[in-house]
Amino acid sequence: MTEDRFLFLSETGAVTTPNWALPANFQNHGNYVISLGNVTRWLGAQAEALGVEIFPGFPAAEILYNDDGSVKGVATGNMGVGKDGEPTENFQLGMELHAKYTLFAEGCRGHLGRQLISKFKLDANADPQAYGIGIKELWEIDPAKHKPGLVIHTAGWPLKSDTYGGSFLYHMDNNQVVVGFVVGLGYTNPYLSPFEEFQRYKTHPSIRAFLEGGKRVSYGARAITAGGLLSLPKTVFPGGALIGDDAGFLNASRIKGSHAAIKTGMLAADAAFDAVQAGRQSDELNAYPDAFKQSWLYTELYRARNFKQWMAKGLYLGTLMVGLEQKVMGGNVPWTLHHKHADHEMLKPARNARRSSIRSRTAS
Repeated sequence: MTEDRFLFLSETGAVTTPNWALPANFQNHGNYVISLGNVTRWLGAQAEALGVEIFPGFPAAEILYNDDGSVKGVATGNMGVGKDGEPTENFQLGMELHAKYTLFAEGCRGHLGRQLISKFKLDANADPQAYGIGIKELWEIDPAKHKPGLVIHTAGWPLKSDTYGGSFLYHMDNNQVVVGFVVGLGYTNPYLSPFEEFQRYKTHPSIRAFLEGGKRVSYGARAITAGGLLSLPKTVFPGGALIGDDAGFLNASRIKGSHAAIKTGMLAADAAFDAVQAGRQSDELNAYPDAFKQSWLYTELYRARNFKQWMAKGLYLGTLMVGLEQKVMGGNVPWTLHHKHADHEMLKPARNARRSSIRSRTAS
């Protein structure tokens, strides 16, 4: 990363926040702009070279349990099943994978992770989880407009001040940029469309200037967790653990979670290794959450624990209070704000809401 910009957008203008005014966790100088897909492929090759078996294309479909209720492993889904649910000529029966400990790393709202949270009541002492939807596109742009290492984050338009969200635009190699838009799913207006808001965002002069004349290469969307430290469930249960965004370790104030996934994976792996070396299996890896509480990741998430709660109170008050907590007080504040409602509980009935006025101009 060679240049870092944070912009507050109005419909036609933008105000750049000086880097000296940004809290440390908002700054990205010295970080690397990467393709996560390329990095994970490389890591997979390194793991295989060490003897790790990887099963790409085989999703974990079912949790397997021992007679005592502890997790035994997972079963992969059957392959070669037709649209009618019947086996085709390419049918391949799923596999049972057994382990002394199973670590679940499915990402946000993993279908097995949610089953484990429910079965073992892992969220009994946690705040409701908060979520966002992140929409991302890869563009190939005019070389004259390409600035490798430039990172731009924005807040404000096209979202209203009472709707949590923001954007990112990363200049990568080969005249490519990644542009993304995140909307918190705790919004109140049922007519709001995150996709349409993303289209509006790309028409802003500060963003359109990079994209105009380019072409979209690929696109996608995914859910992200945004509740932070206070929404973390208990991460261990008999026979396994939740890591990464399967538990919700993403730092919403930075819109970053890969570093947390890596760190929690390392902590859980260390705990599992020590347990197996000691002759244990299928119990709780309590050394993992204990190590997390002593780690830099816990400190990072603790300092940002109030971010989503303040931003839920609106862009202006939220920005003021986040700035006070993060910049002035370094995240070391004597108060803690809690989530009280799940995202879906915030929606107003359609009869009490107004349709958004979507402008006709678009970028594609």
